[in-house]
Amino acid sequence: MQLKVGGITPFSATDYPGKLAAVVFVQGCPWRCGYCHNPHLQSRTEDSPVAWEDVLALLRRRVGLIDAVVFSGGEPTMDPALHDAIREVRALGYGIGLHTAGMYPRRLAEVLPWVDWVGMDIKATQQGYDAVTRVADSARAPCTSAELLLASGVTHEFRTTVHQDLHSESEILALAQTLSTMGVRNYALQAFRNVGCQNEALKCVPTPTYPSADLIANVASLFERFDMRRE
Repeated sequence: MQLKVGGITPFSATDYPGKLAAVVFVQGCPWRCGYCHNPHLQSRTEDSPVAWEDVLALLRRRVGLIDAVVFSGGEPTMDPALHDAIREVRALGYGIGLHTAGMYPRRLAEVLPWVDWVGMDIKATQQGYDAVTRVADSARAPCTSAELLLASGVTHEFRTTVHQDLHSESEILALAQTLSTMGVRNYALQAFRNVGCQNEALKCVPTPTYPSADLIANVASLFERFDMRRE
């Protein structure tokens, strides 16, 4: 069984903090978030668009040119071949990054010992999850995954993409307070960007002053490290 790869970015300076990385985009995601910027990766096709052996060949050629490989998606922990793929890439000498929304805690627990950094997407408060993911009872697994990540000792960042039609400022603050209480120390808010988004209703809402400066200041005060990303 080989990883189903939907695409690869050979060079990125933004997907793994402080590292130059390649990004492997894994096919498949069970959620249908309206603001998703990679909707073409949500389905898993019968044949992988990019053969895993071709990915490995590329990574072998880039040894010494980049520091790390990030597995992103889609949702990489959806793929049962993720663990073996990570081990193969690690054997080449690369650091390993992982982007995940935490919907498969068992598979996350399986790969965490082989991962150097995790960017975990937290979609909303527990009460608001289903409105974002459009899947019932979607908050339970990410909560478990967040606890696993915090207990693992793996370097990480928690982050939330926000849109004023999906997240009120009071909900954002409540989520930040919950994460802070859980022990999260590194958090980022990411303003919605319409690049890749196929939801016309969300794209039509102007959001240049959202979230407000007051909210950003209140959220920032809860964490040792905080970043507000608008680009």
